[in-house]
Amino acid sequence: MAALNALVHLCPPPADPPPAVDWAQAERGLGTALPADYKQLVETYGVGVFDETIWLLVPDSAYDTGNLRAQTTERDGVLAGLWEAGEEKPAGLREAGARILPWAFEGLSGAFLCWLARPGQHPDEWTVLYNEGQGPLWEPHDMGCLAFLLAVLTGTAETECFGYLYEVLKPTEHRFAALRPEHP
Repeated sequence: MAALNALVHLCPPPADPPPAVDWAQAERGLGTALPADYKQLVETYGVGVFDETIWLLVPDSAYDTGNLRAQTTERDGVLAGLWEAGEEKPAGLREAGARILPWAFEGLSGAFLCWLARPGQHPDEWTVLYNEGQGPLWEPHDMGCLAFLLAVLTGTAETECFGYLYEVLKPTEHRFAALRPEHP
C-alpha cells in the first residue's frame, strides 16, 4: 500500500473513479490470477497513460489499445512468430509452462512491460520484464508492477529504457490521462 500511496502523491489519479473490473471474470479469461498490486493500480487509475509514455492495460477495456486481454492475445501471436523465426526467448520463458503477460506498454517505442508468469509461482512474486518491442532486449526487474512504475516515474529504476520520458518530457509534475470515450 505504501507504493500506491507514493504513486498517488506523485501522480494524482483521475477525479472520477475508473469503471469497476470484474476480477474473477478477467482472471478466468486470462487463465490465471493477477497480482494484487496490479489490481490496486487499475482500481485507482483505470485505463490511460502516465506522463504521455506508459499506457496501463486494463481487463476488458472498451479500447483494444488499453485492453489487457486483447494485448495479451496480440503479444502471444507476435512473440510466437519471433521465436519461430529464431529470436531467443528470455531465460525464464524456457521453463515449461512459463508465459508472458503484458500489463503496460511504452507508447512511442512499442516496448512492453510484462510479467514473467512461472508455474507454481504466486502472481505477487512475478518478475516484471521490459521488452523493447523493436529488438531482442528483455530486461528483468525483480519487483511488482506498482513498485516498478513508481521507480520509473521517480527516475530510480535501474534501466536504460524510457528515453522519451527522461530525455524529451523531463516531467517536473507527473500526470495520468485517463482514456475517455472521446479519445479512443
